Formats: sequence, structure tokens, C-alpha cells
Amino acid sequence: MKVRVHDSISAIPDEDWDALAGAEYPFLRHAFLDLAERTGSVAPDAGWTPRHLTLHDGRRLRAAMPLYEKSHSWGEFVFDWAWARAYEQAGFDYYPKLVSAVPFTPAPSTRVLRADPDDGEALDLLLAAALQLAADTHCSSLHILFPTDREIPELERAGLLVRKDCQFHWHNRDYRNFDEFLATFTSSKRKKARRDRRRVAEAGIRFRRLRGPQLDADTWSIVYAFIARTFALRGSLPYFSRDFFAGLSQRLPENLLVILAEQEERPIAAAVFYESDTALYGRYWGSEGHYDALHFEACYYQGIEYCIETGKQRFEPGTQGEHKVARGFVPVTTQSAHWLAHPEFASAIERYLDAEGRHIDDYMETVDARTPYRSDEPGG
Repeated sequence: MKVRVHDSISAIPDEDWDALAGAEYPFLRHAFLDLAERTGSVAPDAGWTPRHLTLHDGRRLRAAMPLYEKSHSWGEFVFDWAWARAYEQAGFDYYPKLVSAVPFTPAPSTRVLRADPDDGEALDLLLAAALQLAADTHCSSLHILFPTDREIPELERAGLLVRKDCQFHWHNRDYRNFDEFLATFTSSKRKKARRDRRRVAEAGIRFRRLRGPQLDADTWSIVYAFIARTFALRGSLPYFSRDFFAGLSQRLPENLLVILAEQEERPIAAAVFYESDTALYGRYWGSEGHYDALHFEACYYQGIEYCIETGKQRFEPGTQGEHKVARGFVPVTTQSAHWLAHPEFASAIERYLDAEGRHIDDYMETVDARTPYRSDEPGG
């Protein structure tokens, strides 16, 4: 068996990588990661240096791990800025660090890709290789962001510190239509949701679903301008380029969905999603200006309606946002795993994570009491 370090995902045959990654997480597929690197969104100049690991058993690819050397903490959505400041104040360098994640994608998915999901030896070998790489490249730490629940016990047994956080997801209870879904709400919450949707409809706004070949260069120019405007209002640039999204239309057309909002047949806003057979993942949103309740409709209600129509069981709209709860999303635990080379910092962060985890538990319990569902319904 041999572990190799790759400075580009293109160095790994796409069919071998995808055989391990599967189809459940479209953003974990080779084409997604390759486009991110080829279009420059993920590159050393952008603070993301690929260090992907593969484990070979003879000629067979037995396991792999997406891995990057980072010179900052942007685009991760597991916030460790305070850790970096503490290191700097103590006279140590926090950067570079190693991060196993899908860049700019805060959605749980497999981090140690294995031909046999129960292959604990493969996980141990790749983790050992990642820690050796951290030592060889003078990285302060290793961070595994948004792994699956199944991987967490394995990572914890390997000595990594587990950090808890919260997102808001929607679950399909085999609803036949959107009205049946709303019928599970309390009366006041149901009226509020209908009022949201009515405001958009009364403004004459209609929606089109675009996939694959429908997303041509002209359409992406429109959609990307909306996204760029929204990022600019927050004081930043989009993580991914227009060329990245245009490339996804060609290489992963079955996994890309854009819901375009139009008023008098003129595009005014758009929401970008990824999808698998079982799940929808909300990613980006943008508009030309403010329209009452349009964000809720385009990013949440339209997505829920699409999931009901296509039989998807889960809708993950992204990080943060308690306003999602009133629209039918419920708190869900997400986790990450961390190793720090400096033993005193590791001990201090372990204590911090214990306290933070209790706070997250209390927060989720409080939010859970505010879901819109009737008490006799799941989630109520």
C-alpha cells in the first residue's frame, strides 16, 4: 500500500475518484473539484493549495481525501479566526494549516472516501499521512470540515477534537404537494407563509427552472451578475467565477439547478442549487434590487416545492439564518474535527469546544421550540 500527495485533482483519474465519491454529493465529484482548480477559484494564489491524498493497494485506488494547504480561513464556514489570533498573540504561526473540505461548500459529505466504507485501516493510514504532511510543511493544524456523522466517531478515536455547530435543514415527510406541507404548520405560521408567497405573486413575479443545456453563456452572464451584486453588497467577491458555473453546466448538467425569477419576462433574481437524487443543496442567490419576500420564495419555498415534486428527501439551504425556521427548516447538528500540533493550544481548544458544544445544544433546543409545525406533527 502506498499513500501519495497530489498537487492537483486532475492528477487523479476522474473515474477512480468518482467510484469512491459516489453520486450522493455532487460537489464531491471530480468534475466539481477540477473546475474549481482549473478556473482559479481554488489555487495557491487564492490561498488554497491542493494536497489531495490517495491510498493505493497495488494498482487499485483504495481511499482518498480532498485536502488543501490554506494560508487563511476564508471560504470554510467553520470559524477559527479566534484560534488564529490566539496563536499570533502567543508568537506562533497559525498559517499555513491543512484543511479537508469542499471549498466554499458548507454541506456535510464524506471526507475519507473509501472503496469499503467500513475500511477503518484506510482512514487511519490517510490520517497518519495528513499529520505527517502537516509536520513536513510546517502546518499548525489539520481540520476536517463537515464530515458525515458516520465518520465522526472514527475521527474522534483517532484523537481529533470534535466541534459541534448547527444548520437548518428541511425534511420531506412524503408530502403530495406544497399545500399538504403547509397544512402541518400552526394556523398563524401557515398564514405568514402564504402571505410571503402572495406578496411575490401579486408583484407579478414568475419563476423558471433552468438545468443543464438551458444554462448557456448568456444566461450565466445574467445570473452571475445577480450573484456578484449580492456579494458586493456584503463587501466581497464571489467565491466561484462565471467560468466555473458555465463549466458545471457542461460537466455536471444533471446536478445543477437555477431558479430564475422574472417580472414582465425580465430576469430580476436567481437562486443556484446543486442536486442529487435524494437531496437539494441551496448555494447562491442574487437579485437586481429589493423585492418584498422574494428571497424567501426563490431560495426556500421554490426549493421545497421542487423537492416535493421530484421526491427529494432533504433540502440543505446553507449555513446560518434563523429566518429559515419559520419556513419549515429545523435545526440539525453539523460537526468538524481538529488536530493542533501545539499541545497547550490543543488542550485549551478542547476545553473551549466542550463549552461551545453545550451552548450549541442549548441554542438548538431553544430554536427547536420555535418551529412552525403543529405539536402533533414531526418537528413540532
